[in-house]
Amino acid sequence: MPLTFRFRWIPFLAAVTVAVIGFMLGNWQTRRAHEKEAIEAKLQERSHSAVLALDGAPKNAGEMEYRRVSAKGSFVGNWTIYLENRPYQGSPGFYVLSPLKIDGSDMHILVVRGWVKRDATDRAKLPPIATPTGLVEIIGTARANTGHVLQLGTAEPLKPGAIVQNAEIADIGRAAGIALQPFVVEQTSDAADGLVRDWPRPSSGADKHRGYAFQWYALAATALLFFVVTGFRRGKKST
Repeated sequence: MPLTFRFRWIPFLAAVTVAVIGFMLGNWQTRRAHEKEAIEAKLQERSHSAVLALDGAPKNAGEMEYRRVSAKGSFVGNWTIYLENRPYQGSPGFYVLSPLKIDGSDMHILVVRGWVKRDATDRAKLPPIATPTGLVEIIGTARANTGHVLQLGTAEPLKPGAIVQNAEIADIGRAAGIALQPFVVEQTSDAADGLVRDWPRPSSGADKHRGYAFQWYALAATALLFFVVTGFRRGKKST
């Protein structure tokens, strides 16, 4: 008995729609995997460079990102800001940000000093954190920004001690009235302040994105295969 394929528009359009969406999402996940791999390559390259001592000269954020840097100066202690919705090992908490005035200049660098656990019963209750006074030296990794999370509700004004979900470097500089380098430093050196400095690696997750891409491609292929198989089944029943 010859095989007969019975074509129907509605199943065809449904299968094509699912396949197109699946291929598009699979391609997006593949691009994300490639981005993570590019970041890892840059991390590997720049992590082997000598530690760069920052001075008052403005730097380019793109050229500085992922480089190991150091800075001597004094913290602007009254301008600490707390980024919320930054969990660590399943616990809610804050990233603690403080500007550091670079010694011998009017230039500042925004230091992401570390993570601290949030009070589970009172969101607005800030934990006691010791901010070093006087001349200090910090060592860390340059990052283009502080990272972003989904903004829920209206953002609070930037002010000393503010608890915010996201904060742009330029906005902090304007609010504090200080000149800031266009990048931040994730501090890795110890400061005996009780903050956790176990920073997530920005290149992690490439394999996860590849796994998601495979699932989306498989869904697209399954939709087309299902259309073909059911078309032959309909053709067989009609004969």
